[in-house]
Amino acid sequence: MNNNSIWNKLYIDKILFLFITLILVYSIFLIWSASGQDIKMMERKIIQIFIGMVVMLLLAQVPPRKYESNALYLYIICILLLILVKLFGPINKGAQRWLNLSFLRFQPSEMAKIAVPLMVVRFINRDSYPPSFKATLIILVIIFIPTLLVATQPDLGTAILIAISGLFILFLSGISWKSIMITLSLFTAFLPILWNFFMHNYQRDRIMILFSPDLDPLGSGYHIIQSKIATGSGGFTGKGWLHGTQSQLEFLPERHTDFIFAVLGEELGFIGVLLLLVLYLGIIIRGLIIAIQAQNTFGRVITGSIILTLFAYVFINIGMVTGILPIVGIPLPLISYGGSSLIVLMASFGMIMSIHTHRKMLSKHL
Repeated sequence: MNNNSIWNKLYIDKILFLFITLILVYSIFLIWSASGQDIKMMERKIIQIFIGMVVMLLLAQVPPRKYESNALYLYIICILLLILVKLFGPINKGAQRWLNLSFLRFQPSEMAKIAVPLMVVRFINRDSYPPSFKATLIILVIIFIPTLLVATQPDLGTAILIAISGLFILFLSGISWKSIMITLSLFTAFLPILWNFFMHNYQRDRIMILFSPDLDPLGSGYHIIQSKIATGSGGFTGKGWLHGTQSQLEFLPERHTDFIFAVLGEELGFIGVLLLLVLYLGIIIRGLIIAIQAQNTFGRVITGSIILTLFAYVFINIGMVTGILPIVGIPLPLISYGGSSLIVLMASFGMIMSIHTHRKMLSKHL
């Protein structure tokens, strides 16, 4: 039995699997440094990676048609869980984002990153490609409901990613320029409402401080200032793994989650950053190739949306850490510490592998 047949039997795309594994190994070294060599956090990170791998491998076994046929149920469950968070979720540091069960603590908003694009694709498939103007309006409502529920938790970063994942589906489905302009107009019109009624004062401060962080260096501007110092001080080769001053002396806040890219820039410098970007680029290019090779519109659109959302994920986090975008609380995908986001992202990769490998198996039977 050759290697290709083994990978095919497991429904795993070996190229995508290789890039994902390399990034996850990279993340272990970065978390060890960013956590201050915290053994407990490292153990939890390794467990998160293991669970994520298992989820990815399991979802790769599921035929793509199952995802499409069950999209509505997943969407409804996601909405119900988000409502339960609002009703019963514990409040921690002013945010209400988690559900605590006796055996599990998880963040339902992460599920929406998969449920929303699947539901949008399912709805479009029932209508037509490209979607009509009426269908576009219905799709915007489908996207808006979970986005609003998450934004009021408040979790602006995750809400942005949920909206992006759904809007990418609309874009890839061949929506007309007229519909694009109307969608942008509706979004622009909603911004004042978002600013005045849904955003908290600290979120407004983060946006305003982006343009002049020195106005409040010990308050709203502290995160950006410390992050830029750490990232820029690494130079070309960095200060050395475990030798970052901003990170190891704890000047850098949230260094194992949202600002872990600053730890990378300080300790491993431009070379370390370039290596990570190459690995991300490998996933993105492989994902786009899989999207092009997909045998139906569902596979092409959902794969393209997941990959473009990953790109947005990386772009927003790096932009946030380097001070060119507001701080919105988006972790660096696959790298930052956090089980819910990692597992959901690995589940997305499992879906992509399912779309690609089941296509291969189907072609062999025809």
